[in-house]
Amino acid sequence: MSMDDSRTRMLIGGGADALKSAKVIVFGLGGVGGYVAEFLARAGVGYIGIVDCDIISLSNFNRQVLAVGSNVGVSKTRAAADRIASINPDAVVKIYDIFFAEDCEIDLTEYDCCADCIDTVSSKIELAKRCDGKVKLVSCMGTGNKLHANFKAADIYDTSVCPLARVMRRELKRAGVNSLRVVYSQEQPLGSTVDEGGRHIPGSISYVPAAAACVMAEEIISAIICQ
Repeated sequence: MSMDDSRTRMLIGGGADALKSAKVIVFGLGGVGGYVAEFLARAGVGYIGIVDCDIISLSNFNRQVLAVGSNVGVSKTRAAADRIASINPDAVVKIYDIFFAEDCEIDLTEYDCCADCIDTVSSKIELAKRCDGKVKLVSCMGTGNKLHANFKAADIYDTSVCPLARVMRRELKRAGVNSLRVVYSQEQPLGSTVDEGGRHIPGSISYVPAAAACVMAEEIISAIICQ
């Protein structure tokens, strides 16, 4: 059974064919990335790469679309692949069960667009360097400790307030990356973080990552249908 894309075609016409032919890879399948993968599948993107090495845990349930009872302990890539197949059976899904880092061998030129939903700065910088001037990349900035669904897209060097964007600007400048399309919020972060194994974990709420994912998906889909 193929997905019925008639409602999408009513809105974007032949752009639906462009989406069916497009290849997009999503790095990180957490609060933002899980929704981005879903939005791409429902829009009719024909080939979706998914990258993550984590499994679904109870702490994911407050904000991650892949986190349901039957998926606890399941890899996020497997859960995402199954969900995409249940939405858009014609979509090809390529699974990368890895933590993306400098030594990862992924041919990004295979893809039309990349979605960076990673929460590790070093990995985000590595992805930006690899895509720079070669592959369309949209990178999500911080969604933790945010209470409002106010996200917008801009070049990284035009951002303000977001602490992650501030770090990214500094590191990208050092790396010689002069432009990067990002999704970010100008809301001042609330609360604090909790240290878990050396990682600083922020607070989160159900709708904020999904709101950021909406803007991410809009940027990617618009880029594909406007080519």
